[in-house]
Amino acid sequence: MPYIPHTKEDITAMLASIGADSIEDLFDEIPPDLKNGKLKEVPSGMNEMGISRLMSERAETDGYYLNFIGAGAYEHHIPAAVWQIATRGEFYSSYTPYQAEASQGTLQLLYEYQTMMASLTGMNVSNASMYDGATALAEAVLMAVRSHKNSRRILMPSTIHPVYRKVVNTIVRNQNIEIIEIPYCKKNGYVLLESLDPFAEQDIAALIIPQPNFFGVLEQVDALTDWAHSNNACAIGVVNPLTLAMLTPPGEWGNKGADIAVGEGQPLGIPLSNGGPYFGFMACKQKLVRQMPGRIIGRTTDLNGKPGFVLTLQAREQHIRRSKATSNICTNQGLMVTAATIYMALIGPTGLRRIAEQSHLNTMTLVEQLEAITGVRKTFSGPLFYEAAITLPIPTEIILEKLKAQKILAGLNLKKYYPELGETILLCATETKIPADLTKFTECLSHILSKHKTSNIKSA
Repeated sequence: MPYIPHTKEDITAMLASIGADSIEDLFDEIPPDLKNGKLKEVPSGMNEMGISRLMSERAETDGYYLNFIGAGAYEHHIPAAVWQIATRGEFYSSYTPYQAEASQGTLQLLYEYQTMMASLTGMNVSNASMYDGATALAEAVLMAVRSHKNSRRILMPSTIHPVYRKVVNTIVRNQNIEIIEIPYCKKNGYVLLESLDPFAEQDIAALIIPQPNFFGVLEQVDALTDWAHSNNACAIGVVNPLTLAMLTPPGEWGNKGADIAVGEGQPLGIPLSNGGPYFGFMACKQKLVRQMPGRIIGRTTDLNGKPGFVLTLQAREQHIRRSKATSNICTNQGLMVTAATIYMALIGPTGLRRIAEQSHLNTMTLVEQLEAITGVRKTFSGPLFYEAAITLPIPTEIILEKLKAQKILAGLNLKKYYPELGETILLCATETKIPADLTKFTECLSHILSKHKTSNIKSA
C-alpha cells in the first residue's frame, strides 16, 4: 500500500475503540528480553519524495535514465496519496455524469476542480477538461472565431509548441480558418511587438500568446494582450499551470486580461506514462462562457435548502445538442481531472509555488554550469522559467546519443522543428533534480566535448 491515510487522531480513535493505549500495547505478548529496542544503526527517515527516488533508483539500476526532457510533458514528483485516492472505486468508475444529479460526488469534484483552475488562471469560469493541451488550443481558436463573427484569421506565434500548431491546423484547416504564423526574435527568443505591425487595424479573430513559450522564454504578455484588444481580437493564453504559482495569471495580463486560457494539465499530478493519458484545461471570461465547449458544474440548493451540485451548462454534448453543439468531442479525461484536483488540494498554493521556484532554480543553475563549458551557450537572451534552449559546438545527435549511453536524457533536439537554430537542444530541470544530477549532466557533457575536440586534433 503506497499511502497510509491514517492521521494521529485516526490512530488514537482506533486504539481507543479496542481498549489499547498505544500501538506498542498490541505487541505486549512479546517478552521484553526478545525485543531489540531502538535500531541505532538505522538512519533517520526520509521524506516521501526522497524515499520514492531511492527505491526507484534501486529497482531500476539497469534502466533508469536521468531525464532532462520537458517540451510539454514534465517529470514532477507526485505524492503517493494522489493516485491512492484517485483510484478508489467511487472516483475510478464514475467520471461521466450522464445521470448528473445522481452523481453528487463526481459533480462536487468537478466543481472543486473548476474553482481551482479558475483561481489559478485568473478567469471567471473553467470547463471540466479537454483531451490535452493541443486540442484545448484548437477549441479555443474555434471559440474565438465563433465569438468574433467578422474574422476567421488567427495570429499564431512560432514560439507555440510545434505539435500544438500541427493539431490546430489539422482541426481548423477545413473550416475556412486562416492561421498566420508570427516569427520570433532570434536573439531574445520571444515575439516582438513590432512583428504584429502588419496586422494592425485588420480583422483578426485572435492572437495566441504562450507563457512560457516553447523555448521556456517568457513572452511580453501584457503588451501582446493589449495589442489584441486594441485591434478587436481575442487574446488566447497558452500556459503551463504550474508556472502560474509564480507568474501573473492570464486573467490579469495587460489592462483587461486574456479572454481565454488553455494548456496541458499533465504537470498537476499526472505521470508521464509514455505519453498519456493527459488532460487539457480551458478557462475564459464570463462574456464567452456560452461559447466554451464542455461541462460546467454549478452549486445550488434544493427545495429543502440543502446544498447540491448540478450540470449548469453542457455546451458540448452531442447526445443533447447534436449539430448545435459547440464541439462534438466527448472526453473521458475525468479520471485525470480527479487526480489533478486531489494533487492541487494536497499541494496547495504554497506547495505549487515551492515546486515552481525549485524547478526555476534548478534550470537556472544547470544553464549557468553548462555555459561554463567552452563552446556551450544559452541560445536566447530572454528571461527563462524552467526550460532552456542550449546551443552546442558539435552535432546534437552525437551529444544526445553519448549522453544517453551515460543514462542521461539530455533534452529535445530542436533541429527537427527549428532548423534555423542549428545544433540546439531544449532541456528542463524540475524539482525532482538534486545538485548531484546537475553536476553529473555538466561533467558528462564537458567530458564528451573535450574528447571530441581531442579526437579532431589527432585526426587533423
